[in-house]
Amino acid sequence: MPWRPEHLAPFAALNADPEVMRHFPSTQTIEQTQASIDLWMCQFAQQGWSNWAVELKATGEFIGFIGLSVPRRVLPFSPCVEIGWRLARRFWGQGLASEGARACLQVGFEQLGLAEVVSFTALGNAPSRAVMARIGMRDTGQDFDHPALPEGHALRRHCLYRITREEWAKHLQDSLPTGTCVH
Repeated sequence: MPWRPEHLAPFAALNADPEVMRHFPSTQTIEQTQASIDLWMCQFAQQGWSNWAVELKATGEFIGFIGLSVPRRVLPFSPCVEIGWRLARRFWGQGLASEGARACLQVGFEQLGLAEVVSFTALGNAPSRAVMARIGMRDTGQDFDHPALPEGHALRRHCLYRITREEWAKHLQDSLPTGTCVH
């Protein structure tokens, strides 16, 4: 869903939560949160896709973001398209990140024609790594030091996951109930 002005306050609260941001260098201010939204809205205007605001279908309540983006920094595996997510804590453990990420992969591969999508996180971020595995991504074993974090920072070392269009199609086929045919 497109970003709307009413998303700012709940997104800023999410970004100010130390538990939500424990795998990031710090929490974010409302100004930093607005800067992220502005960047993503600009990406939507330029390329037609970025990180989407996510609301619960049943209530319309803002819960976070999920989407595809081009990382701002040059990384060892650049150029690339990254899939990412960040949800408010009370929505963790409900399968919402996995559900949204699967939908983003579908958009990326079927509508945008991407050949590959990556995701990365601090090594200790087991919940995000679990989402990456659930959506069919594979750990490449190509851990790297994130260039935005100084040497010695506890979160500097990151893992890299990837999925190609072909791997996604196979994962999709393998996850269907027996006897289901995809055309």
